[in-house]
Amino acid sequence: MTIYPAIDIKNGRCVRLEKGDMQKATDYGEPAIMAKKWQDAGAKFLHVVDLDAAFAGEFSNFKTVEKILEAVRIPVQLGGGIRSMADVDARLIGLKLARVVIGTAAFENPELVRQAAAKYPGRIAAGIDAKEGKVALKGWVDVADVSPVALALRMKEIGIDTVIYTDIAKDGMLTGPNIKVTREMIEKTGLHIIASGGIGSIEDIAAVKAAGAAGVIVGRALYTGNVELKAALEYGD
Repeated sequence: MTIYPAIDIKNGRCVRLEKGDMQKATDYGEPAIMAKKWQDAGAKFLHVVDLDAAFAGEFSNFKTVEKILEAVRIPVQLGGGIRSMADVDARLIGLKLARVVIGTAAFENPELVRQAAAKYPGRIAAGIDAKEGKVALKGWVDVADVSPVALALRMKEIGIDTVIYTDIAKDGMLTGPNIKVTREMIEKTGLHIIASGGIGSIEDIAAVKAAGAAGVIVGRALYTGNVELKAALEYGD
């Protein structure tokens, strides 16, 4: 299981949100400095989200992401605001990211996902965020009448093998992940599921691994010290 330290970007800064609320953001400084910190602590892969792009659909933090990539040697995946093939190309070719995560467009424009997966095999993941059992879109502002499992199965049909599943109610709260739905996603789809949201302890990471997840994203718990990255990495590959 891969451990992904999370770096969320808002206005060029590294922040952590509570339940995806942009008004409840805690600032943790320069994203590139934080990225190097996690790399130096042993991380093998980083998960980065452009929150501004997720909400507005415009990639305004290009330079910030560029600095992160200059600061580290490990692979980085990036999500937020991907709405077209031009967006995908800008990230995978322009920035040379290891993987991009397509969220809202996975539901609204599955043909884009199909094209991207065909052009960049193994480098496209679908980001599926859930709110009360339904898929949440556009920075978690809107909710669609479809379940996370149903959307994941659609993604599987069009060539996606990796899904990042986030339970919004758990995100940034340190109260534990939604193991029940995470396990359901794994068992019913057969996809590589990366769990996100709610990790607050080493025990939570152990539970996610026991559920069969391919990876886990750890955010606030690393920043608050609830989880030490070195200890978390013992559950990694």
